[in-house]
Amino acid sequence: MADYQVIIIGGGPAGLAAGLYTSRAGLKSVLIERGTFGGQIVNATWVENYLGFPEGISGPELGSLMHQQSAKYGLETITADVTSLIHGSPHTVLTTEGRFEAAAIIIAAGSEYRKLGVAGEERLLGRGVSYCATCDGFFFRDREVAVVGGGDTAITDALELSQHASKVYVIHRRDQFRAGWALQQRAFAQPKLHMVWDTVIEEIEGKEVVNQLRLRNVKTGELSTLEVDGVFVAVGIMPNSHLFFNTLELDDVGYIITDETMATSAPGIFAAGDIRRNSARQVATAVGDGATAAMSAFRYFQEQG
Repeated sequence: MADYQVIIIGGGPAGLAAGLYTSRAGLKSVLIERGTFGGQIVNATWVENYLGFPEGISGPELGSLMHQQSAKYGLETITADVTSLIHGSPHTVLTTEGRFEAAAIIIAAGSEYRKLGVAGEERLLGRGVSYCATCDGFFFRDREVAVVGGGDTAITDALELSQHASKVYVIHRRDQFRAGWALQQRAFAQPKLHMVWDTVIEEIEGKEVVNQLRLRNVKTGELSTLEVDGVFVAVGIMPNSHLFFNTLELDDVGYIITDETMATSAPGIFAAGDIRRNSARQVATAVGDGATAAMSAFRYFQEQG
């Protein structure tokens, strides 16, 4: 007999929502999280676009409240690294804290933003350094900011930030963007956007908050500084799906492919949140995914008899 009816991998909003719903449905559930409960949201200084908190709420507090609410209904939680998922009957999850079995699995392991890996990036995270223009752009009204990157995400972020900031510098290590042509045309037509070509960031500076960037031109080696109030890093996102390559169908980037019920290519295994293809990567949609995955898992049990 399996240890649990449902194992949830990942303790961000999608995983915690899934755990809340499975536990309230009477399914014996455990959630395995390798770090802090709340996922990427704990890096958000202030969240103003999640319904129910009209004055906003800090990311860490929101993550903590989600954890408390899910645990209230009987969800067990374990802090451990998942090392392997074996599809079977039951499914087996191997972790640094032992082996666990369940009839259904919900994968909500999320994704990670690619980092620049420069001095000041980690220290000033949430204090001017951001990886989400949709989440944090509003805080930079009438200020000067920079976006790093040259793909679709970077240009989309720059255009969105132009609705708030007084000036947006787009810093790209090459002399042309990789973004789609239509996006590029919109960017070049937006007077608030200023392109900084052939340039990389050497250091993000500021005592309490970001106040300037140290730059290097990759062709000439020339060093310079740029005064900004914030920097948005948009150099890629990596889904945390490396453990599932041999078990589930993934797209070319590595996102798990699901249908509208969050079902994956393996019966009894569901995926929710940022790790699945076409996720909007917002707290609200992650919570919705988690709820959907949980209800689908419940239906799966009913169908199995």
